[in-house]
Amino acid sequence: MNFKPKLVAFDLDGTLAESKQPVLASVGELLAELLNHMPVAIMSGAGFNQFETQLLPALPEHAHLERLYLFPTNAARCFVHKGSTWQAQYDRSFNTFERGRIMQALKEALEETGLSNIPERKKEWGEQIEDRGAQITFSALGQKAPVEEKKKWDPTREKRKPLYASLLRRLPDFSIGLNATTSIDITPKGVNKAYGIRHLVELTDISVSEMLYVGDALAEGGNDAVVIETGVRTHEVFGPEETISLIKDILHNTHLSAT
Repeated sequence: MNFKPKLVAFDLDGTLAESKQPVLASVGELLAELLNHMPVAIMSGAGFNQFETQLLPALPEHAHLERLYLFPTNAARCFVHKGSTWQAQYDRSFNTFERGRIMQALKEALEETGLSNIPERKKEWGEQIEDRGAQITFSALGQKAPVEEKKKWDPTREKRKPLYASLLRRLPDFSIGLNATTSIDITPKGVNKAYGIRHLVELTDISVSEMLYVGDALAEGGNDAVVIETGVRTHEVFGPEETISLIKDILHNTHLSAT
């Protein structure tokens, strides 16, 4: 890559790690090296508690956490590290009325599309609907479904597109996004990863043209695709191995040393 970003923003699941799996220590070391030289942002549909268990343990103690910006629930929340704790910069959680509307719309849309009863889904894989405060997520196979089952169930997103379209009709004043495996995320209108990118400009004084966004769901309707509207440069990957290569490439091309 010839472009030399001043900030890199990453998706989490499918980009830095397999879906809901721990980030590898080797990836954490690369992120720490990148943080030695520039701010880094992580944006995901996951809740902050998932960041705490999936991402943060992989970062070495010497990592410059003050340069790391965390955007859980598709940037409906933002956390920065101050002192020794993570502190919320903002929180766009749903109110009671909004939450009720979304749950009703999901119920109707699932009945309409038949996705409330999926033969492949196992009871032990958990509930399909998770309220993350600032985001409500539908996971077709359940929140705890194995990664291999998620990957093979709807790799082209064709099974979820009818539900996506139904939710767009029922919830035109909310943001709806498809992730790369089995989920659909619902967040407040206009509050999505593009919102996060714009907020990064305020936090860092780095322009959008100097940023790079890396994700695995940049196709139309994907929950990474919304960042394209900001004008940020993007790079699509198809798993953590490609992300590792990309980070090493960025470090090399910015005359830094990759681990």
